[in-house]
Amino acid sequence: MSRHETRLVRLTPRFRHLQVLRSERLTPNMQRIVVGGPALEGFDSRSPDDHVKLFFPNGEGEFVLPELTEQGPRYPQGKPPSPARDYTPRHYDAAAGELVLDFVLHGDGPATSWAAAAAPGDALVVAGPRGSHVVADDFDAYVLIGDETALPAIARRLAELPAHAVAEVFVEIPEEGDRQPLESTAQVNVTWFERNGFDAAGSTLLEDALVDFEAPDGDAFYWIAVESRRARLMRKFVEGHLQVPKEWIRATGYWKADPDDAE
Repeated sequence: MSRHETRLVRLTPRFRHLQVLRSERLTPNMQRIVVGGPALEGFDSRSPDDHVKLFFPNGEGEFVLPELTEQGPRYPQGKPPSPARDYTPRHYDAAAGELVLDFVLHGDGPATSWAAAAAPGDALVVAGPRGSHVVADDFDAYVLIGDETALPAIARRLAELPAHAVAEVFVEIPEEGDRQPLESTAQVNVTWFERNGFDAAGSTLLEDALVDFEAPDGDAFYWIAVESRRARLMRKFVEGHLQVPKEWIRATGYWKADPDDAE
């Protein structure tokens, strides 16, 4: 393997009908749901920022799932499809048969509503991941930047970093109470930014921090996950102002303030 090689690992997605085992409020705006069941056997997630597709019951309380075709997902006619959203597999314990999912509680969408009311025995369908971007573990440093929607991926990456790694982490959250422990054997420095009621899409807390940021010595991998427009702007800044090779940056819009916003 060449130095700093990022690999794309293709996985075969399948629909897994699971049940809620436990539900816990981690912070004022984060709910942890642990799901399991026989269908979870063989689950595979190889990168901290993997995404699974969660399917929730439709308005009639049914799961209406798509058929995966070469032209994309195709739903059956005559019934409202199950709402679906992308989420990070926070932790998978194969021995215990448990998958941990962390939900940001905001708005009144199907995921938030389901997570806020989820109780043991409730059903959930999980599909994926379809693939994993496996980042090399030989960078001199890792710079992780994200808002509360990125916290599950950031926490998982820190937990999986090797002990010799160095990480600089910037996390924007709604309020101070949304800070959570980020465990790691690596050498980690975390800076928290609280919006305290300010709109998440219009915030510039992370952008302002980047302006004054002194890049770490050596080769650094930059991972950015925030609102779509903000992610694009920060990627451009890191690539242009900090002169970081584009192959050493992974910037993703985890959500969109404007549904019509194009990537």
